[in-house]
Amino acid sequence: MRQLLYVSSALRSSIGDDLSTILLQSRRNNDAAGLSGLLWTDGSRFLQVLEGEGASVATAFDRIKADPRHKALVVLHDRMIERRGFGRWAMALVDDSDARMVAALADADPVVRGTFEGFISARKAANPRQLA
Repeated sequence: MRQLLYVSSALRSSIGDDLSTILLQSRRNNDAAGLSGLLWTDGSRFLQVLEGEGASVATAFDRIKADPRHKALVVLHDRMIERRGFGRWAMALVDDSDARMVAALADADPVVRGTFEGFISARKAANPRQLA
């Protein structure tokens, strides 16, 4: 099984209303392809991990790279894994509770968990009022 972790920037400064559309499309596409993972956004960046069969991950990532809402995609890691860290597709937003993020990351590889926690902590430190 393949696991791909990437970060990208949103083309617009805020993706606002597009979030519900992204969630619906992602769940539908990933369910059909047998993919699992986690997508986090703060409105200006996306951090996502995808896991599944190699060809399915490649197809999904090609679709993401072609999505005009993204720019500056950077692959943080692309590796083979023994088991899934995410049993189903999930999406967490910056205003979701810490408990929900902890639960979503509970079975994740320490490197993946640390990457998500680092991005979320950096966002909270940069905008303490917005996230209080």
